[in-house]
Amino acid sequence: MVYSPVGIFFIILLAILLAFVVSLLFLDVLRTAFTRIGFTWEDAFVLLLVSLIGSGINIPLTTLESETPIVRDSYVRVFGVTYRIPVSETIHTDTVLAINFGGAIIPIMVSAYLLIQFPGAILYSAVGVIFVALIANRTARVVRGVGIVIPTLIPPLSAALAAMALVSIFSVGGNFVFIIAYIGGTMGSLLGADILNLGKIKDVGAPVASIGGAGTFDGVFLSGIIAVLLV
Repeated sequence: MVYSPVGIFFIILLAILLAFVVSLLFLDVLRTAFTRIGFTWEDAFVLLLVSLIGSGINIPLTTLESETPIVRDSYVRVFGVTYRIPVSETIHTDTVLAINFGGAIIPIMVSAYLLIQFPGAILYSAVGVIFVALIANRTARVVRGVGIVIPTLIPPLSAALAAMALVSIFSVGGNFVFIIAYIGGTMGSLLGADILNLGKIKDVGAPVASIGGAGTFDGVFLSGIIAVLLV
């Protein structure tokens, strides 16, 4: 299934942010964790671009049965303006549970790669993930017809604070602060917002609910980027 989890305006905004971040990398004003943990400039750009493009790709995992009213949209055009009218239908329907390629699979792969390269960061990263997951779970909200939605800036701020606190308390050196920040922000968002709320998915009234997509894509996508810029 290929569809964009966010509107075109937000995609453009993310593209602008991507261009801004990459420009900062090349200007050496701000360097992200990607370069400090061994990724080249090209690798960083490709990872961010693939994540953005992959946000529209959702891989079905299973189908959940529910009798919750499905929210559907009707559009009416009047005087040149298009109005969206939500329509609720009480029918026995299915919700397809999927996983988002850019918002879940890519962050999982990058996080796994980092932990393989730096096994000493596993314990600290796990603590960071748990910390962010608890905060993300408390702030995530179930939105009818959409799925799980999480405030964009809360996970990266939490991940950055956790990374800096862990590095300071345990006197961890090297690149661990960036690894903890990235993994904590991305995996913490996925765990707290999506995984821990899977029991609520069948009641959101959405035809498709995607792990790492829709309302949590921006939280996961931006968490790794912003968190490493903050530490």
